[in-house]
Amino acid sequence: MKNKNFLPLLVITFTFALFFNGKKYDEMVTERLSTNVAICLEGQSCGAATALSSPSSMTESVEKVQLSEGSEHVVQMLNSGGGGQMIFEPAVLKVSLGDTVHFKATDMAHNSASMEGMIPEGAKKWSGAMNQDISVVLDTEGVYVYQCDPHVMMAMIGVIQVGEASNLEQINASVANKKSQFMLNSERLENYLSKL
Repeated sequence: MKNKNFLPLLVITFTFALFFNGKKYDEMVTERLSTNVAICLEGQSCGAATALSSPSSMTESVEKVQLSEGSEHVVQMLNSGGGGQMIFEPAVLKVSLGDTVHFKATDMAHNSASMEGMIPEGAKKWSGAMNQDISVVLDTEGVYVYQCDPHVMMAMIGVIQVGEASNLEQINASVANKKSQFMLNSERLENYLSKL
């Protein structure tokens, strides 16, 4: 009797997986709405296709992160937060040169580690132990991208701007390569960088 109930569920699950092909519903809608089209009357040249709408026009303008007050800042390592699952909170910070960021192991099984090739040249790398708080003094100006080592494939990452974003162009050039490591939340890195 139980096997009869299981088969329809299996078929629905397989159909859902096949149809969505691993994409989130909102990603599919955005793709459909940003398709390029050309509209012209009979006998007129259509010219180049233009987008009717773009993902950026469908969403509100990106809210830029403001400089955090004080010289000590706390970032929590969380299983779930305001920005989703497996997240640092706040995920994006702007701080002053020489400030200290305290990464707090609020939830277990997380760490904070600078992301290879995603910190300013000459800046000190860091790699905190699992389930342990770590404090990092940021004494080199630029953009720092960091990760939780066991959850990097879920894009558990964060971004800190120290002073001027002097290396932002280099960071942006590495985004596509870094995104290939993410199995989930692949848009996070670009979203976070857009807030600087």
